[in-house]
Amino acid sequence: MALKEGDGWTSWDLTQPQLETLAAHPRLVALHPESATRWRLKPKDHIGSVRLGSGEGTVQLSITPKVPVDRLLHLVAYAPDRVEFDPRPVTAEPRPDLLPALAHAFVSAADRALQQGVLHDYRETHDTLPVVRGRIRHADQIRRRPGVPVPLEVVYDDHTPDIPENRLLLAAIRRLLRVPGLDPAPRTTLQRLTARLEGVHALPAGARPPQWTPGRRNARYAHALVLAELVLRGASYELGDGRHIAVDGMLVVMWRLFEAYLARAVGEALRHRAGGRPAPQDRSHFLDTAGRHPLKPDLVHYLPSPHDGVQRPAAVVDAKFKTKPRREDLYQMTAYCVRLGLGEGHLVYASGSEGVVEVPVGEGRLRIFRHVVDLARPWRELAADVEALAEVVDGARTVRAA
Repeated sequence: MALKEGDGWTSWDLTQPQLETLAAHPRLVALHPESATRWRLKPKDHIGSVRLGSGEGTVQLSITPKVPVDRLLHLVAYAPDRVEFDPRPVTAEPRPDLLPALAHAFVSAADRALQQGVLHDYRETHDTLPVVRGRIRHADQIRRRPGVPVPLEVVYDDHTPDIPENRLLLAAIRRLLRVPGLDPAPRTTLQRLTARLEGVHALPAGARPPQWTPGRRNARYAHALVLAELVLRGASYELGDGRHIAVDGMLVVMWRLFEAYLARAVGEALRHRAGGRPAPQDRSHFLDTAGRHPLKPDLVHYLPSPHDGVQRPAAVVDAKFKTKPRREDLYQMTAYCVRLGLGEGHLVYASGSEGVVEVPVGEGRLRIFRHVVDLARPWRELAADVEALAEVVDGARTVRAA
């Protein structure tokens, strides 16, 4: 069953079990009866492909996005937590543009992560040795070799690259190398990265990806690790009957994905340009003094104050996955600017026209910029547009008196 994002009603013949399956997932499609066996369907705000139900009620539902696949994966790579993955395979026609965006993004991030060397950490290792290393495990020594001086049961801290972060990178690299049709350039880089990870054990077949905890120690790995998790969780491509590729089901709410992508991509670009700290989906500010009405901007960028060094809001950005600006968008951004003490705010739309609205506030004025990041553009141009947007946001900074 193939639908298209944004399309109107289309008619389908459904069995009663299939109808019950679709009715159990009302967030995906709207249903309207035409006859006892024929129903009209209209997609809601999800896109993707997923297999629903079981037995006679099985429905393979595909909602094709307006955004081409490479652009969609470019967005997903910045916001994998906005995607719901279904482990049951669905089928999709093999397409050469299915994985390039994700593969290129991962290769670039992994290469940057390993430029300063492979991350090592201390791991407690239990071993049997002819000499003392670390500490003797006396209880094990007595239980296993009572009265025998050697070999010794010891425990020691080993400084090793065989840690969860590197295992995760290696697993993603090996998975991408198995993808048919991968471009030669990323394939060559992946092979080179495999050699860099010498001493890291590959995950056994079917093993769950290792867990890692973000921190200062692995900060330079963070982006690559997020993409590696996405590769392992959502890119299980296997050749089927020679004409299809089995893929994991994947559902995306486009407006949520657009908001998360803009917040993280622009935040990262601002951090590279100006330093400071980007805070995507910042929920630390309130409209009222009692703290009952939280503000929900998609991005607040903090910079240290020149007076006391304390990091304070320096820019606010809010994404809108819609074609036409609405007055309530201006009201919302005005509240953000006034409460955060900023002289300008930035609304980012997925299409439409750009402009500036000046809002009188007290004796001064706020400038509310309308920007457009057009998802119809090729993903490399889309990435360049985000960099240009960050440059504009950084250059427009002013601060209102608190």
